[in-house]
Amino acid sequence: MSILLGVIADDFTGATDIANIIAREGMKVAMTIGVPRDGFEIGDTQAVVVALKSRTIPAADAVAQSLKALAWLNERGAQQIFFKYCSTFDSTAEGNIGPVADALAEALGAEIAVVCPAFPKNGRTVFNGHLFVGRQLLQDSPMKDHPLTPMRRSDLVALMAEQSAHAVGLVPHDVVSSGETAIAEAFVRAIAADQRYAVVDAINDDHLRALGRAVRNHKLLTGGSALAMGLPANFGIAPRASHEAAQSKGTPVKTAILSGSCSAATRQQLVRAKELWPSLKIDLDALAENRPVVEEAIAWASAQPQDRPIVIYGSADPAEVEANQQRYGRQRAGELMEHALAAISKALVADGVGRLLVAGGETSGAVISALAIEGLSIGEEIAPGVPWTVTLSQSPLQVALKSGNFGGPDFFERALEIAG
Repeated sequence: MSILLGVIADDFTGATDIANIIAREGMKVAMTIGVPRDGFEIGDTQAVVVALKSRTIPAADAVAQSLKALAWLNERGAQQIFFKYCSTFDSTAEGNIGPVADALAEALGAEIAVVCPAFPKNGRTVFNGHLFVGRQLLQDSPMKDHPLTPMRRSDLVALMAEQSAHAVGLVPHDVVSSGETAIAEAFVRAIAADQRYAVVDAINDDHLRALGRAVRNHKLLTGGSALAMGLPANFGIAPRASHEAAQSKGTPVKTAILSGSCSAATRQQLVRAKELWPSLKIDLDALAENRPVVEEAIAWASAQPQDRPIVIYGSADPAEVEANQQRYGRQRAGELMEHALAAISKALVADGVGRLLVAGGETSGAVISALAIEGLSIGEEIAPGVPWTVTLSQSPLQVALKSGNFGGPDFFERALEIAG
């Protein structure tokens, strides 16, 4: 069976996010971790999300990985390709959004591709080409202090043009509000003006659904996960009221929460979690000094009550993050924490942990890679953009991968209530 929709996601949390939306809109969806090995079974599915860990790696490597994923999807007949990145356009001046989009567009022969990271239910909107986080411009939001991809500009047209080799235009709010025909006509004008990309305003779900209808014949789409809500209908697929949770409830499951995210939302969630459950902070200085931090964390976890969740985190406030980066460099500081949490996750699962909640895109990628997870089935939604999942092709492990900025203050509590 040919795939209708193929998605290439630049991190693992974003992959579960868009897979959740596609499933909710009625499509049978499978999610793979990286390009699947030969013989990996995706089953009777209409959409496949290939989750990469390419957001912050060198641009050339991100391009190579993305083209490999594209080749795999094309071999299975994917009718439309969606390059999914974060709703806060997480990137640097060098990429990787622009270089990857350029390579995919070239390989597909795409005349035009939308750029729309909007996710209104999570407060991400695009107006006059500028990206907002809640009421703040992206450049004024907590994303300006992101440890790996600090976002200090909000103009998506300028940001995309800075990264891409092609011209970028804008489909403004008044056109989008006029509906799909007006949007489609704007794309025709953009192509005539030799613009490869069109940043599209969207401040509510109706705008995204109209945009989804307008791009039904586009070979390539780029944007945040919420854009996917309008796509299954283009293939004659109707939304479902809900989709079944993939995990079983009622059986006690040993649970661990791992967080490397330094976002404001995650830090707030950790405040509540630490009041409820045993917690341990990973000392970055000790990691840098090659002290046995991982071994000590594993021993600490083993000593905790088995019937209560545990919290292990490296999250820090912006001042501490900046100080760490000054001492160790941005890349090394991030890698030290990611590698530690990944090693801890592997030991926890070996020790019987059957449920993991992981906060932070880079942390999620490191944990999933360390556990050698090949695929995930999509379960019940915890919060917009964050579902429970269950591993495929190995002993079942319940996993929730949370983008740092997603979820309310009680996210971890809600997640465990839903899991049962």
